[in-house]
Parts: sequence; structure tokens; C-alpha cells
Amino acid sequence: MGKRRSRGRSQLLSTMTKKQKKHLRDFGEEHPFYDRVSQKEAKPQICQLSESSDTSHSESESEEEQEHISGYHKLLATLKNVSEEEEEEEEEEDDSAVADEEMTNEDGDEDVRVEEEIAELAETHERVSPADDPKEKDGEEPPDGSQNSSKEFTDAKHESLFSLETNFLEEDGGGSSSQRAPQDPFQQHVNRELKEKEIQAAASSSPTTQQLKWPILGQLVFSSKFQKMETFKPPKDIDLKSLHLQKPLESTWKKTNSQFLSGPQKSNSLFTPLQKELFLIMNSYRDLFYPERTALKNGEEVRHVYCLHAINHVLKANAQVLANNSRRRSQKLGVGEDDDFRDQGLTRPKVLIVVPFREAALRVVQLFISLLEGDSKKKIIVSNKKRFQGEYGSDPEERPPNLKRPEDYEAVFVGNIDDHFRIGVAILQRSIRLYAPFYSSDILIASPLGLRTIIGGEGEKKRDFDFLSSVELLIIDQVDIYLMQNWEHVLHLMNHMNLLPLDSHGVDFSRVRMWSLNNWAKYYRQTLIFGALQDAQINSVFNKHCVNAQGQVAVRNVPVTGSISHVLVQLPHVFQRMDAQDLPLVIDDRFHFFINKILPQYRDAVMSHTLIYVPSYFDFVRLRNYFKKEELNFTHICEYTQKSGVSRARHFFLQGEKQFLLLTERFHFYKRYTIKGIRNLIFYELPTYPHFYSEVCNMLRATSRGEEATWTCTVLYSKYDAQRLASVVGVERAAQMLRSPKNVHLFVTGEK
Repeated sequence: MGKRRSRGRSQLLSTMTKKQKKHLRDFGEEHPFYDRVSQKEAKPQICQLSESSDTSHSESESEEEQEHISGYHKLLATLKNVSEEEEEEEEEEDDSAVADEEMTNEDGDEDVRVEEEIAELAETHERVSPADDPKEKDGEEPPDGSQNSSKEFTDAKHESLFSLETNFLEEDGGGSSSQRAPQDPFQQHVNRELKEKEIQAAASSSPTTQQLKWPILGQLVFSSKFQKMETFKPPKDIDLKSLHLQKPLESTWKKTNSQFLSGPQKSNSLFTPLQKELFLIMNSYRDLFYPERTALKNGEEVRHVYCLHAINHVLKANAQVLANNSRRRSQKLGVGEDDDFRDQGLTRPKVLIVVPFREAALRVVQLFISLLEGDSKKKIIVSNKKRFQGEYGSDPEERPPNLKRPEDYEAVFVGNIDDHFRIGVAILQRSIRLYAPFYSSDILIASPLGLRTIIGGEGEKKRDFDFLSSVELLIIDQVDIYLMQNWEHVLHLMNHMNLLPLDSHGVDFSRVRMWSLNNWAKYYRQTLIFGALQDAQINSVFNKHCVNAQGQVAVRNVPVTGSISHVLVQLPHVFQRMDAQDLPLVIDDRFHFFINKILPQYRDAVMSHTLIYVPSYFDFVRLRNYFKKEELNFTHICEYTQKSGVSRARHFFLQGEKQFLLLTERFHFYKRYTIKGIRNLIFYELPTYPHFYSEVCNMLRATSRGEEATWTCTVLYSKYDAQRLASVVGVERAAQMLRSPKNVHLFVTGEK
């Protein structure tokens, strides 16, 4: 049996193109372009018998098997074909990967999983794997497909369980959200009716703003284009009923969040002071930008509270749909006969959570399971849980034991740090289905790169962004890390949010909310952005793409002390201001200022061991090309440099064989190497992360040989770098430096 199954699997794999195999290995599913939810029944096919009817029973069985395989080939033919040249280029890599995959799939569980993935690729939407069915034993092979091969990979129980169209609200399901008190912020938000005049006025008017100071969050800026601002203060005590949490969250949240509560807080409150203020803003359905979320301090606190809000929103929305299903069934209404049941969007996905690494996605799903399960003895059904833990978990033994990095680095790069992933999650009736097709999911968890490969670009044949059309809650966590990955992916995602879908995807238009049909979904979408710093690019996304009718809230605390206070070496810091007349020209102005004013001072051989810290990769390429053209004695390290090249560059710089070393900020972010041999330091631009300034400056003491008196540090800045400058030197000093007529400012650290 095992050999026959292995031969069949090899035949099916051999019919797939190289890109199809690579996509199957990376995500275990077909491209979401093919996730179509269709209500149409397949048309019957008319087959004619062959003229020869004298064939034996065994021959007829073999013909049926061949016919089945040819039908599978027809399904694969609908996928994107790869040219023969591309196949030849990827042949060696893919064949070895497929061979490794077959070598690892020797036990029963792995055989079932590989065969399931092939069957899922052939289906128009993904099914729940039989290996996760509690009725089947681990390692047990599925029955032969001679009778009905399509049923082999179909879990009818789970399919019906997670379908909103065929489910109804149970009596103990917690009640319908539509029957709750009218003060429920969810009902107030989705039932609010905007008018055409309000939309037109908001497009041309400037927002009204109001500044308030809260005890924990600090300085808040409230703004809105649709309504007058009301005084919004956090209450001292929060009543559980006033939060309008859906069951079972009222009972499970306290246990899930107990790790952050200690002392009197554990018995008297459900939230930490920070969580209480954050959830109050989230529960009001306002947009929020919180730039003080750090992985080392409050990262898990923030993750817990936004997961609570996301799961609460999904449970309320699904409960409303299920309750209306029951009402329609009891009243026996036909489609379109009643206009009071508009309770959903054009597509099912309601929540999109963008996280940078697989480890973050793993923790989010684990929180969802804890919030639905709690301390209940009755475990919830989690489909494909074993597969999810295998693909998103990590092996602690893979991490080098002698790797010593700063604490914040260890907190960010923990677990599986793969940044190319996406997964759909369906939630219904105390059950979670992982790896659900996008158009059958309630929550989508993905990285910007994982979404970019689906959305595609202009002119691409296989692209799809309809699943973003009805997203009601967008959560972008650790947004500062995307500046170190590829910020263009975030901008591309925001440009495709809440657009009208190109296909109906089997939606019942009589159940779609009117504001979704009017293409006003972006005015009802709540966006929550969490990061570790204030940055102009992040502020631009929040101000441009967050147009929630409920208003926006941004935390705007100014840094009192800068990171320069953490520089431990005795070092003079020379800040030189360049005059930039216009923001689009600041890049060129900085380059010409550097090569005309700064670089001539360091060309002398006496100014050797000069490190040039360059935050932008584009500036790095420009400087590298200029140094090559001028034939300067330099070496360079960037995030794309091979390990051997990094070792050579560090060695040449330490020994003084290379006078200059160009270093990119992304390399420092991902590696955190200590560069030895620095005597002169130039910041071509202020660092994105403020603490990188002190980290790089403290590298000078790594090879201290009595040259402390000759150390120098030069920083370039302009008036457009006000935020970064304030984070480095403090807000008071930054204001003085920007107002002062002098262009050169000197600070000395490490004085005794």
C-alpha cells in the first residue's frame, strides 16, 4: 500500500510545474486566486461508452483510474503555466527540494499530509485534512479512492460547522448581538448611516482636533472629519457589562490576561492600566496609532488586548448573521424579500492582522484559542492545529547557543522569523479552522510580503485583492519592522484596502450592508497601528489611509531625554545642519552636502578608520558608486552582503587596510555586529531607531588603544529630521538647534 501511494504521489508531483511545487511547499495550499466560493452546481458530463464492450472488470477499473488522473491534469492546467526556460532555471533547486520532502515523509502522518496537500491543490477550495479529524487515528491511511475519491479529503462535519450560510444561532450561543443593548459600540458603529453630503464634506474639509492627556498613554490627539469632538476621558473603574464582551470572552479573558496582573490588580481589575486605556479606545471603534509598543516591555500586553478586540468583533458579527439566519428560517422569507437582514460585507473576511514574522502569527492564534477555551473542560475544535504548529513553530536547538545580542534584539527575533506567510482563520461556535480559504475565513493573518504576492501588481495575470474589500478591522502590529523589510509592501496593501470586488464570490446581496454596496467601507474600517517609534512614513499612512468616521486617536508623546544620554564613551558630537529648501530635494541636498563639505575633511590618511552609517539602502548604493568612481580606499557592508564578504570587510577595516567602511542600517538591525576599529564616525542621516545612535557610538570602545582623544562623530540633519533629532538629543535641544542661526552644534558625552 505504501509503495503504491508513493508512486501515485510521485506521478502527481511530476505533473506540477516548478512554481506550483514551490508554492505548495511554502504555503501548503493553492494560490488564493483560486479560492472561489461558488453556489452553482457542477454540470453533469455526458460520457459515451466505447464500442468495445468486451473488456474485463479489471480493465474497466484501470480505465477509470486513468480517466480520474486526466481530470486532475485538467484542474492543474488551470494554474499558471511556467515557461520552459524558467523551469530549467529552477529545476535543480526544486527537484532537490521535492526529493527532500519525499525523504521526510516516511511515516503515516506525513504520507497523509502530503497527499492531502495535493488533493487541496486540485480542489477549488481547501478542505479540512482527514488527519485532523478526531475520528481517525494518527498515522492511519485514508481508504482507497476507488468508490469516491472526492470524499476522501472532505470533512463534511467541519465544512458545515464553519459555514455561515447553513448555520443558525444555538440557544446557548450567547445571544445575538442585534438583541443586545443599543449602547453596544459594535451596533452603533455598523448601524451608523452616513450621508452623501457627509462623505463629500469630509473629502474637502480639514479634521477638527482636540488634545487630551491621559494618565498612562500620555498626550493624545483626537481628530475627526465627520463629527464634533467630545470629551473622551478614561473612567477610573471599568464595569464588565459596559465592555459588551461576547460570550465566552467575559469568563476567559481574566485567566488569559492574568500573567500581566499582580497584587491588588489581579483581584480588582481585568486589565493593566495600559490595556484599560487602549481597549477603551479600541472598543469605541476609533482608529488608533500607538508608537510606544516595544517587544521588550509591553509588546505582549498590547497583543493580548488587540486580540481580545478582534475576536470580540468577529463573534459579534457572526452571532448577528446566525441570529438573522434563524429569523429568516422561522419567517420563511425568500431571498430579497426583507431588507432588515443586512448584516455582512461583500466578502466574509472581517479582520486583517498584519504581523512581521511567523512567531507573531503563532502567538496570535494561540491567544485566540485561549480566549475561546479558557479554563473550560470542554476543548474547542481546532482544525489543522498540528500542521500549523509544525509550520509556524520553531526548534530551540536551531538557534546558535553562543549568540550574544542586545535584549531588544532577542525579543524581536525570537522563534520562527520567516516573513513570507499568510493564513486564513474561520471562527464559529467555539471552533477554529486554520488554513481556511480566504473567502471562507473571518480573520486573515499575514505578513506584508505574503499579501504582496497575492495582490500582485498592474499587468499581472494571477492577482487577487477582493478578500480585502470588506475588512472592518485592520491591525498592523510592529509597524516599525516593516521599515526594515520593505515599506512599499505596506503602501501597496493600503492602496488595495476596501475596494469593490471584481467578482461576487457567491455573496447574497440582500444581506450586504448598504454602506458596503455604496463603496464606503473605508469609512467604517477601524485601523489599529502599533509600533516602537514615531516616523514620518508611518504618520503619513495613518493620516492618509485612516478615514474612519468614528475619528482617529494618535499618541504624541515627545521624548524628554534623547538616546545621546546613553553614549558611554567620551566623544565630541558635531551636528551639522544642511539647508534643504524642499522635501523632495532633501536626498540630493544631503548627498551634495556630504561630498562637498564633509568628505573632504576625511580624505586625509590621518582620518583613517572612518565608519559611515547610512540608514537608506538607496543612499548607500549612491555613495558606493561615488566612492568607486573616485577610487577611494573603502569597503562596504549591507544586508545583502555574504557572510564571507562581511568577515573580509570587518578584517580590512580593523587592520586599517581600508580607510572607509559604508554600513547600512538594515544590516545593523538584522545582525547587530560590533564593528571594531572605529575612530571616526559619520551619520549620513539620523538613525530610524533612536537607540541605534548610542549603540553605534559605543562601538568605539570595542578597540580602545589610547586613541580616545582623536575620536570624532559627525551627524548630518535638516529641518525635516525634527522627529529623529528630538529622539536623539531630546525635544528641548532639538528645538534650539532648529531655531538657532548656527549650522554647527557640539555636544560632548562621557565627561568625567
